[in-house]
Amino acid sequence: MRISRIAALALTSLVLLAGCASPGTGDRDPSASAVPPASVGPELEGELTVYAAASLKAAFDELATRFEAAHPRVHVQPIVYDGSSTLATQIIEGAPVDVFASADENNMQKVVDAGLASAPGLFATNTLTIVVPSGNPGGITGLADFADADRTIVVCAAEVPCGAAAATLLTGAGVTASVDSFEQNVTAVLTKVGAREADAGLVYVTDAATTGDVETVATDGADAVVNRYPISVLDGAGDAEIAAAFVDFVLSADGRAVLSGLGFGMP
Repeated sequence: MRISRIAALALTSLVLLAGCASPGTGDRDPSASAVPPASVGPELEGELTVYAAASLKAAFDELATRFEAAHPRVHVQPIVYDGSSTLATQIIEGAPVDVFASADENNMQKVVDAGLASAPGLFATNTLTIVVPSGNPGGITGLADFADADRTIVVCAAEVPCGAAAATLLTGAGVTASVDSFEQNVTAVLTKVGAREADAGLVYVTDAATTGDVETVATDGADAVVNRYPISVLDGAGDAEIAAAFVDFVLSADGRAVLSGLGFGMP
């Protein structure tokens, strides 16, 4: 009887040990896996060169800061801002650029036609407004005053998107402007008006909001003249993956929130 009792205890111990052991392949939980989770891929690393229309400065400075925060190993070179026509010419002439953001589709198309970019995406819209120095010393009340030769008027040159839009706006209003100075980008127009070197100028509504040196005047018909902003990775981008990630960020909900917060419309 004693031997049988010992044998029974031994058998019980073996059963308990088997229960504690790891299950065999056939008994393994089908939801478990011996393969570790797939990684999300290596972090982006490198530099990015962006050319952007002058009217995008406040927005793209913010977007670049946020993009670098999301990708700590990426350095966005100081963004080159100028009139879109100037930037397009520089790109066509061989400037090493990864991303181009234009204030109109016409200048982007020049780069596309040169075989340097493809499939640009629209990310913002903008309209013009009259700006005058603080206090409106010239007594500007509307577009009709742009025809007064006794007032100093400044607008963008016709080849620049803000200049083409200004020409369309003035023509629609039936005004032949007496322009004293044509500038190569909207920033130059804003600077001259803010410095009281001109009685009035036409700039984008987003630019008018960037300085306390100017105020706006109601601009009839401005809502009908809309500039649409395209962005594209250049085909010769130094790092196409980084460039594409930046464009995707600009086109994302977060990117558009930055733009709309600064007064840009959405296409």
